Amino acid sequence: MPSPDFLALIVTLKMAALTTLILLLIGTPLAWYLAKMTSRFKVIIEAIVALPLVLPPTVLGFYLLIAFSPQHLPGQLWQQATGQQLAFSFSAIVIGSVLYSLPFVVQPLQKAFEQLGDSLLEAGAMLGAGPIDRFFTIVLPLTKASFITAASLGFAHTVGEFGVILMIGGNIPGETRVLSIALFDHVEAFDYARAHVLAISLLIGSMILLASVYLLNLPRQKSGRAS
Repeated sequence: MPSPDFLALIVTLKMAALTTLILLLIGTPLAWYLAKMTSRFKVIIEAIVALPLVLPPTVLGFYLLIAFSPQHLPGQLWQQATGQQLAFSFSAIVIGSVLYSLPFVVQPLQKAFEQLGDSLLEAGAMLGAGPIDRFFTIVLPLTKASFITAASLGFAHTVGEFGVILMIGGNIPGETRVLSIALFDHVEAFDYARAHVLAISLLIGSMILLASVYLLNLPRQKSGRAS
């Protein structure tokens, strides 16, 4: 039978991978919309997206816990559709992770879209390319590095989440117990040896991921300085 820490690793990787995929699917159009938006309400939307950067995770987790309960509409609708309670489930921690990691995906993409400009898109339109065709043939290749950066930051931030996960998911082995919670459990039990193993593993993994992102962006930074 797999060890509790190995199960926590599996849950963490599943949660982070699914969260990152969802973030790219919803964050890309949101970032595009914000990059092209000229309304004065843009600042408000940007503030809402960036709110998890400054909001204590337990605050977000508390209100999500209330919303996910069967006594409130989101939780009621989920239970009617699936027959299962949303709070303290794997689905709950994925939803919470998407909301909490949203700015780490949207902001890099928005910046890349803003720097892209409109000249190439206008040229593509003059050649008869539709909006979707222009996105996949012009925007995506030119902003590929930003997509990798956004996905890496979203994944890394999700792996390190604790407060939101604990509030809405609890500590259910094989279901909602992730590595950050497993680390807390070991520290609480004064099992510092196993805590060190998890902490060092998370530290090394985070460093490798961030170093890869910086190395990926290094050629682009050099070309920017040269121009």
